[in-house]
Amino acid sequence: MEMENNTETLLGEELQGSATILKDERPGTKKLYLESYGCQMNFSDSEIVASILNKEGFETTNNVEEANVVLLNTCAIRDNAEQRVRNRLKHLNAEKKKNPNLTIGVLGCMAERLKSQLLEEEKLVDLVAGPDAYRSLPQLIGEIEDGRKAVNVLLSREETYADISPVRLDSNGVSAFISIMRGCDNMCSFCVVPFTRGRERSRDPKSIVSEAKQLLEKGYKEVTLLGQNVDSYRWNITKKGEVINPDEEAVSFARLMELVAQVSPELRIRFSTSHPKDLTEDVARVMAKYENICNCIHLPVQSGNSEVLKKMNRGYTREWYLDRMNMIRRIVPDVGMSTDIITGFCGETEAQHQETLSLMEEVKFDFAYMFKYSERPKTLAERKFEDNIPEETKIKRLNEVIAIQMQHSLESNKKDIGKIFKVLIEGTSKKSEEQLFGRNSQNKVIVFPKEQYKKKEYVLVKVEDCTAATLKGKAVGYA
Repeated sequence: MEMENNTETLLGEELQGSATILKDERPGTKKLYLESYGCQMNFSDSEIVASILNKEGFETTNNVEEANVVLLNTCAIRDNAEQRVRNRLKHLNAEKKKNPNLTIGVLGCMAERLKSQLLEEEKLVDLVAGPDAYRSLPQLIGEIEDGRKAVNVLLSREETYADISPVRLDSNGVSAFISIMRGCDNMCSFCVVPFTRGRERSRDPKSIVSEAKQLLEKGYKEVTLLGQNVDSYRWNITKKGEVINPDEEAVSFARLMELVAQVSPELRIRFSTSHPKDLTEDVARVMAKYENICNCIHLPVQSGNSEVLKKMNRGYTREWYLDRMNMIRRIVPDVGMSTDIITGFCGETEAQHQETLSLMEEVKFDFAYMFKYSERPKTLAERKFEDNIPEETKIKRLNEVIAIQMQHSLESNKKDIGKIFKVLIEGTSKKSEEQLFGRNSQNKVIVFPKEQYKKKEYVLVKVEDCTAATLKGKAVGYA
């Protein structure tokens, strides 16, 4: 597991804030180079961008030197993510000196937040487009070709891109994202997302089910339903639970999961991200009912202290969170649990930090995304609270969280030794061509000898050994 200066890390699949270059093989006359940073929603959005520009004759490339247009889909949730993008833009501007006709653009959350700085003050980009403005990209690129700077960061209350079929980029052909909603209404005091992505709005469930069917027909075996807070998904239902149109089905998130699960028992369903205050028993019961809905939930806690949670405007207490955990584990006993934790939030005392550690000891998460607090402009925390925890204290507390999580992840994996899991094969291990890897229902990565097995197959794997991040075993037959 790599750690970035030991200041923010995770035990799981990937480090948030990393960049992925996206590529497809569709023919075109112009070249588009895309990089995505941050959360899974950004990676999903890049597939929508590629689809929109593909229709305008753009072919994606992984070679920036041959690109006509370079777009960075950005994250603004932490300062170091923004600094990473700024450094990348400076490097790209050096490339532009070799190719003056190159168009450089910034998309996503950072674009919405820093539009004037990026365009006018620092002159790092030609184009800025916010998360709800991707349909206007062809027009914006045209404005640049006419010698103008181009910007559209207007937020929408309706845009869901439901009618756009994403171009599946950088895909393993096994798993894919389906964005089910956009925006967030939660207004956590530390989070900039409501200001950069706007208010919550849900996609028509019919379009979501249709996309799942299309992916199955193309050979995909797993989909992840994405939203800033999937538990808030609602179609034809008001926030008070009232049905808007009696002639149309009211669809909650639990019902949506059921509809997608019914597409095919061969299609695995995952979802991210849940919010403790909105997670209902209905969701857990649907998970338990359908074998193809994976038994794993990412449930961010952020802090184990109720006073800190109140300052964060999370809408629940420590006791409420623990109650949700008990409910989930009662209904789905073999569930895999992951979380988010922030250390060093405004005014956090050592005693409050210790409550986070004690909550971790009580819950014992399988893995976690762990960060030190990074103040973001426009947020309630920036306006109301002082970011008064010294950097060295934030890092010290973060390292304590990391150490406990590494221990818990190893303990959790050791308990799986001797067990047999159904695994969906995703590909060849990075460490050996003779090893395959996949994930079980609890979202744990399992590595095992290739033998006769192939990508996209379901196999039964007996776990024989483990590390804190990976299970190791041997296939004992097809599932």
